[in-house]
Amino acid sequence: MIRVPYLPVMALPLVLAACGDAPYDPRGVDRGETLLSVSAVGEADTTPDEARFTAGVQNWASTARAASDKTRQDIEKIVAALKATGVAEKDIQTSTIGVQRIEWGDRKGQFQASNTVTVRVRDVAKAGAAVTAVTEVGANVVSGPDLRMSDPEKAINSAYGNAYQAARARAQAYADAADMKIARVLTIRDAGGSQGNRYVPPAPVAPPPPPIAMAVAEQASNAAMIMPGQTTSSVAVQVDFALVPR
Repeated sequence: MIRVPYLPVMALPLVLAACGDAPYDPRGVDRGETLLSVSAVGEADTTPDEARFTAGVQNWASTARAASDKTRQDIEKIVAALKATGVAEKDIQTSTIGVQRIEWGDRKGQFQASNTVTVRVRDVAKAGAAVTAVTEVGANVVSGPDLRMSDPEKAINSAYGNAYQAARARAQAYADAADMKIARVLTIRDAGGSQGNRYVPPAPVAPPPPPIAMAVAEQASNAAMIMPGQTTSSVAVQVDFALVPR
């Protein structure tokens, strides 16, 4: 004998009523709204206002002590030359120090000592004079410059503003084509981007430059030429809009 479970007749309307309710949408879209997800890129061009470069020396001698002593004397001259052009001591930082025995070539058996500093010039107009100054006192290892903005966040924020405006314009074009209108913004997602050759992670100001020293102005005509140009900040955003019929 097969037993059929007893189901109360009154439960059926309750079940049907529950099925008629719209399910919760975790995206935040309400009834009668259409979700539109738009991705857009924004850019902003900014002229760099500071420069960084590395300067140092390499020396060879028959002993490690002799090579190190000569390198220390040379790096002291480099630091003094930088200070004379207006670079503050806090903007000169040791980046590498090395001593090694040479095991090959014409210098086999000698010792090589090296010392390199990273220099931050808070005014691009002074960077050429700083580079020239270190080479004139014997720097034989120079690289750069790396041109930057002292306030990179300001440039990035301009790019983000442009990215949002581009996303809004694109959403408006979709809405017009579908005979709808933008009701509200649901979410805005930061996709990160780049500033020049530096990566900007999704989601950072420096003190004002020192007064220009007269010595820098006098050396400007003989300084190495450094052209700041412009650095492009490029970022991406994703914006979710809720559209409704007109």
